[in-house]
Amino acid sequence: MENIQWRFYGFLSKMEDGGRQATLDDTSRRRRLPNEISPVVPIEWEVEDVTPVKGPDGKMGIPQRAIDSINKNTIGLKGPLATPIGKGHRSLNLAIRQAFHLYANVRPCRSIDGVETLYNDVDVVTIRENTEGEYSGIEHEIVPGVVQSIKLITKNASLRVAEYAFEYATQNNRKTVTAVHKANIM
Repeated sequence: MENIQWRFYGFLSKMEDGGRQATLDDTSRRRRLPNEISPVVPIEWEVEDVTPVKGPDGKMGIPQRAIDSINKNTIGLKGPLATPIGKGHRSLNLAIRQAFHLYANVRPCRSIDGVETLYNDVDVVTIRENTEGEYSGIEHEIVPGVVQSIKLITKNASLRVAEYAFEYATQNNRKTVTAVHKANIM
């Protein structure tokens, strides 16, 4: 880890969820943030609480101030967020993905030299659609005790993540793109 050179430009908005500040503080220490990286490029933290608040429409959501901060700074550091259990609450992670159009979840998986595993020379990147399907958050109670969850998938979102995967492959010199679906999962 010590050989990594970190480069940061501008400002960073840091999101916290009530009692989750310790996670972000730990991240700051691990990466020697904020100003120990470079005296030339200091980081000014702008901490915003994303604990859900009731909006003008009566629904719970991310505070507008936090959304404005990310839009202004164009970057954010998000730690784990809790989703309140109960009627009327949707996942904060889903709300953030939808608010900022974070539709592609990019997960690289590579072998590490010196670590013995079942397979060697693994170098795979999974790009997963992040806002639809199980993530659409469309549910309702049909009768007391019976909830129906709708797995909404649109052509536009499917094409958008597929195009992203091909662009990613081109920009990162990947040789193949494989499409996988989970039609049997609900």
